[in-house]
Amino acid sequence: MKRVILHSDMNNCYASIEIQRNPDLRGKTLVVGGSVEDRHGIVLAKSMEAKAMGIKTGEALWQAKNKCPNLVVVAPHYEVYLDFSRRARTIYYDYTNQVEPFGLDECWLDVTGSVHLFGSGEAIAHAIRRRMKEELGITVSVGVSFTKTFAKLGSDMKKPDAVTVIAEEDVARKVYPLPTDAMIGIGSKTKEKLRAVGIHTLGDLAQADPALLKSRLGINGEKLWKKARGMEEDPVRDRDDLLPVKSVGNGITLREDLKSPVEVRRIFQILALNVARRLREGELMARGIEIHLRDKDLRSMTFQRMLPTDGASSFLLRDSAFDLYTEKVDPARPIRAVTLRATNLVPSKAAVQTDFFSDYEKKKKEEDLDRAIYTIRRRYGEEAITFLGLLNDTKMPIHTHDVITLPHPVFR
Repeated sequence: MKRVILHSDMNNCYASIEIQRNPDLRGKTLVVGGSVEDRHGIVLAKSMEAKAMGIKTGEALWQAKNKCPNLVVVAPHYEVYLDFSRRARTIYYDYTNQVEPFGLDECWLDVTGSVHLFGSGEAIAHAIRRRMKEELGITVSVGVSFTKTFAKLGSDMKKPDAVTVIAEEDVARKVYPLPTDAMIGIGSKTKEKLRAVGIHTLGDLAQADPALLKSRLGINGEKLWKKARGMEEDPVRDRDDLLPVKSVGNGITLREDLKSPVEVRRIFQILALNVARRLREGELMARGIEIHLRDKDLRSMTFQRMLPTDGASSFLLRDSAFDLYTEKVDPARPIRAVTLRATNLVPSKAAVQTDFFSDYEKKKKEEDLDRAIYTIRRRYGEEAITFLGLLNDTKMPIHTHDVITLPHPVFR
């Protein structure tokens, strides 16, 4: 039996939610954008009117305003978007328990086992489309097909407020004329590699020699070939099928460039406190660390290594990250953005390999101090306690937001 897969995509998600919250914004050339003062001045989402003016997601706000001087810019409200995402998922769960999120605004649904209850995949898609409009006040585009890849292609074909079906007999007509980068998993670099061997459309990709693709793109080339031919078997993950957390990170773009190692170390301390908190909440500890830096010229650097000992304290994360930075980066290089990530995670109750050279008494004191800071902040707020060095101007942005990556048990 062929699978029946839906892909539901909230149209212009952030902008649509802001318009739903404030109807006076309807019909205006609107974008949701970050703070110019904090150097987060980019378009995060746009209304249909802004799209018609040629405004694109990801471009700088000043560029968008050049295209439309009367542009309305609204600050993002992530907690509101998260709430809408939860509410949308509640609707999806009425039709299947196999719901796999893809960011805040998109989900795959496997309704193969539900068609005998609710009708065809197309009928279920239309029911979801109507309910989203009636209950949440926003529209969705839904693709219906027999693989996840083709279902997503379908949701991209008609916007807004539409349902597109790609049946097996429709593939040659609807899918194969599309450019290769219309398919999920093919970005600009992969597109160029495919173009170099004469592959321009998804039809070209489907008819290509898989051995050639594997030689050019590795195992991913063979996977892309299978997806283009409708041979994909990737499941839509069940609502209770949680993937293990492989890493926990926190990153920030600074208000001004960091121009000394002292300034960089302060930022590592701030990020490490956030990462350590999330590790403690998840009852996890790290065995490795990764840092990602972007300099003033937007050149990126990523470095990683194993930690000297397993742990979850902010001191361990901060010191290891800073040691990696001092070894790998020219201290005179101005830094614009910093990310710290704890990797190789294991349960906090896992056995720890000891050695003769580590100061375990110091490690225990640091963990106790971390635990005290965490307890005080949880009870009295983030500003209740901090390090003396962080009272200086750290160049942190004025407006900060916690970013939540889907999927997570927070949606259950």
